[in-house]
Amino acid sequence: MNPQTICNRCVALVGLPDVVILDVEDVPGAALRVHVELARTPQGCPTCGVIAHVKDRRPVELVDLSMGGRPMRLVWVKRRFRCPEPSCPKGSWTEDDLRIASKRLKMTDRAGRWITEQVGRCARSVAEVARELGCDWHTVNDAVVAYGTALVDHPDRFGVVEALGLDEVLMVRRGPWHRQEFSTQLVDVGRGQLLDVVPGRSSTERLSRLFSQRDYAMAGSVSRRSSNRAWAAHTNPSVTTGLRS
Repeated sequence: MNPQTICNRCVALVGLPDVVILDVEDVPGAALRVHVELARTPQGCPTCGVIAHVKDRRPVELVDLSMGGRPMRLVWVKRRFRCPEPSCPKGSWTEDDLRIASKRLKMTDRAGRWITEQVGRCARSVAEVARELGCDWHTVNDAVVAYGTALVDHPDRFGVVEALGLDEVLMVRRGPWHRQEFSTQLVDVGRGQLLDVVPGRSSTERLSRLFSQRDYAMAGSVSRRSSNRAWAAHTNPSVTTGLRS
């Protein structure tokens, strides 16, 4: 078989775009380590556009999805470039590709998306996912926070809410005097979906949090507290309020 064909199949097995496999470390009892670099293409200086020179290379080890039931590490050999133009203020920089990994996280993009779904949708614990990937708890949790925050903040994650329910919950009693702290749960009544949990129970807090990003077509279902009725009336004067205990 043609060596180039074998190489292409290895790249297809790794499943990353525009990479070249440099080496594979297969040590019994350890994570499988696949060394890759981006395909070599001319790089222009982002400031002046002059073709850059390779200054050096440094390996960055990233947690990746398991392969064949074994933990896997992607060792991305990143190139550092420098601008040869003496008058250019850019100096040097390191190549990046968000299709492979984010700059600040210690895992690949595909692993970050997968663990976020495992924790968020499948209700697996961070510790369980970390054990499966053979990595530190903080590595997984940092990725869940980063990817999950982007999902939570997305303005279209709710869709159209036709009936909004608010429910106050006594969350905790703090300190020696057992001071009560409340939270308010925001629920899509029609779909039975929890939309958000906000601290406190005043109308101001809910109003600023809920409507900071988008508007809702809604019929409010609120509790008997006067602040809830005032909040609904202030938010949408035409709202229909269904009082409940």
